[in-house]
Amino acid sequence: MPKLTISDLEKLREAAKSTVILREGGPYRAKITVHMGTCGIAAGAREILDAFLKLLNENKIADVLLTTSGCAGMCSREPMATIELPGHSPVKYVDLTPDKVKVLFDRHLLAGEPVKEFALGLGSERTL
Repeated sequence: MPKLTISDLEKLREAAKSTVILREGGPYRAKITVHMGTCGIAAGAREILDAFLKLLNENKIADVLLTTSGCAGMCSREPMATIELPGHSPVKYVDLTPDKVKVLFDRHLLAGEPVKEFALGLGSERTL
């Protein structure tokens, strides 16, 4: 096997980056993080990511950052996602389904109202 060059490594980095950060632009009015550790993926996190991406694209929303993270440490509550709005505590949602994603999209992302019945908790990993 031939040795990798710096150029090869840069191409690999860019390819990997595009799989981690799905939507770039800015400034963002919100951030959605889908937790995609192996437990999350096994529980259906990819379906949750696809549901958020579909809703963002259908509604032509480009000022929301959709990204992924590794394991959040609560395997029994996967799939999970965190929604962050500037000036508000982040909300971690658990036991998600595509139907719940639609509710989160309409009520939390568009209307700014956290959906308490799907939430594990508020706070912690604030990055916006």
